[in-house]
Amino acid sequence: MSTQLTDNPGLDFHFDCKPDFSYLTVQIPEGETLKVEASAMATMDTNIKMKTKMKGGFGRLLTGENIFMNDFTAENGPGEIGIAPGSPGDMGHVHLDGNTTLFLQNSAFVCSTTGVVVETKWQGFMKGFFSGEGLFLIKCSGHGDLWFSTYGAMIPIDVDGEYTVDNNYIVAFEETLDYDVGTVGVSNPCSSQKDWSVNSAAKVVSGFKPAKPRPSRSGLIRFGHSLSRCNPK
Repeated sequence: MSTQLTDNPGLDFHFDCKPDFSYLTVQIPEGETLKVEASAMATMDTNIKMKTKMKGGFGRLLTGENIFMNDFTAENGPGEIGIAPGSPGDMGHVHLDGNTTLFLQNSAFVCSTTGVVVETKWQGFMKGFFSGEGLFLIKCSGHGDLWFSTYGAMIPIDVDGEYTVDNNYIVAFEETLDYDVGTVGVSNPCSSQKDWSVNSAAKVVSGFKPAKPRPSRSGLIRFGHSLSRCNPK
C-alpha cells in the first residue's frame, strides 16, 4: 500500500508497504541534501551524490546510532531516493517548524533535511535505567522534514490529561510532554527494596506531567510491554 502526503510544506515523499515493511521515497530538489542514517539508502537516481561524514561522535553511539551519516545531494537536476530502515516495521514523519522539538527513542532516526538539528539528550540515570530504554534520547529540532521508524506499527496519540503507555513501545514524543519513571503492579513482598523491586506482575512506568495549558501530540506510539503515563506540559 502506498501513502502519499499531499499537504507537507517540505519535500515531496510517499510511503510504500506500511506498516509491516515501510519504504520511503523522497524527491530531492536540485542542490538540496538529505541526511540519511548509515545503510538506510536502498535506491537512488544516478545524479544523486553521496558523502559519508562522522556526525555526533560518541553521543550517537550512546543512543545506538551509527557515528557515520550519509549526505545525499541532488546535482544537475532533482533526484529520487528510496530509503528502507534496518528493521521491518512502520515509519513516521514530522515537519519541524522551528517551534517544535521531538524526542526519539534509541535507533528511531531514519533521515532528515539539513535544517533539522539531531542531538543526544541525557534523560537522567533514574529515568534511563529503570525505563529500560537507555540513558539517552535523540533530540530533533530546527526546521525541516524528519522521518523515523520502529519495529511494528505506530499509532499517534494526542495527549490531553494523563496517558499511560508501555515504556518499550514509546517511539517519539514532543518536548511539550514531561515524564517521570515509576512502577505499577505488585511489588515483591519478600524484598526490602520496596521502591524498585518488582515481580512479573509489575510494570515500569513513566508519568508525563503538564507544563503548558494546551493539548499536545504525544508522538507516535507502538503497542508492547512496560507502561508510561503521559501528560501535556
